Amino acid sequence: MSKRHHLAILAILAMLIAACGGGTSATTAGEEPAATTAAPTETTADAGGAATTSPPGDDDEIIVGVSWNNYNEERWAKSDEPNIVAALEEAGATYISADAGSSAEQQLADVENLMAQGADVLIILAQDGEAILPAVASALEQGVPVIAYDRLIENPGALYITFDNVGVGRLQAEVIYELVPEGNYAIIKGNQADANADFLREGYTQVIGDAESSGAINVACETYTDNWDPAIAQTNMEQCLTQENNAIDAVLSENDGMAGGVVAALEAQGLAGTVPVSGQDGDLAALNRVALGTQSVSVWKDARELGRAAGEAAIQLAQGAAIEDVAGVVQFDSPGGNSMTSILLTPIAITQENLDVVVDAEWITVDQLCQGVTAGAVAVCP
Repeated sequence: MSKRHHLAILAILAMLIAACGGGTSATTAGEEPAATTAAPTETTADAGGAATTSPPGDDDEIIVGVSWNNYNEERWAKSDEPNIVAALEEAGATYISADAGSSAEQQLADVENLMAQGADVLIILAQDGEAILPAVASALEQGVPVIAYDRLIENPGALYITFDNVGVGRLQAEVIYELVPEGNYAIIKGNQADANADFLREGYTQVIGDAESSGAINVACETYTDNWDPAIAQTNMEQCLTQENNAIDAVLSENDGMAGGVVAALEAQGLAGTVPVSGQDGDLAALNRVALGTQSVSVWKDARELGRAAGEAAIQLAQGAAIEDVAGVVQFDSPGGNSMTSILLTPIAITQENLDVVVDAEWITVDQLCQGVTAGAVAVCP
């Protein structure tokens, strides 16, 4: 239990004792006090909310609460969470978490519950950057610092930690544009309630905007995808192919999960491997598709670095640092006109030419990367 919440409980107990001071239950001098129950254990959580228990810490224990929007994404369990936890454990802090299951309403309740459990700092991966604002404001008003994790929350009191998402979009578009400098494009964007979807599109525009204006590139289909859902992305791509009689020359898909849906739609029409497709996150299946040639690029955001950065920042905030004093911060001008104190990490575009980067970083094994790949088709697949 954190010192702040421990003191609050002691104060409540003191008031209760005072209220009972004149009653018959009071002990007299020399009388043995009534037996007390053992101190409760702290509740922690792993795997996006599966509860475990550990002994209570001392009064200075730091508790960090993480609100996941949807724990089903491959990277959260594989990379982000373990590195948040590792950073906290090194500092002797306790980790608790909750999974909103893609429900913005549930996430509001989760944030309140994490504070009720004693969270000294909150790390929030927002399902809906606007819907979460009341919970963030409430936390900040109660003196609980907030980290907006990987997705923007338009409150300048929160510390925003992410990769350069405009840069991610720019890297995706640079690879695809070099392969297809003119023709019909499909753009499969992420969740409309997530600012990252528009940041990525901004990055695309920086690369293909002039070609769009000149008519060299025709964006034949452009759609948001609820919850970044691969199945919805596949449906969107199928509808695009039907609408355009399969005359799509390139696809800018904003992440790897959706790229999987896009490739499935292309494969059904015999177009997989001939129509370049982008993605991001370095999902194992996506990197395998890059090796196979059905996906042209996955922009790798080493989520291990992001998780560690968030964990380390949470410790600094819990120890009283102002957000502007957290190591490595810069100012970021948000679409909502806020100057956000931010930590922006640098992504890497992974194509067939540099697949060795993710292998050497032990992000993926050669066996995983090269499954189904013809021996010698790419340098890392002997």
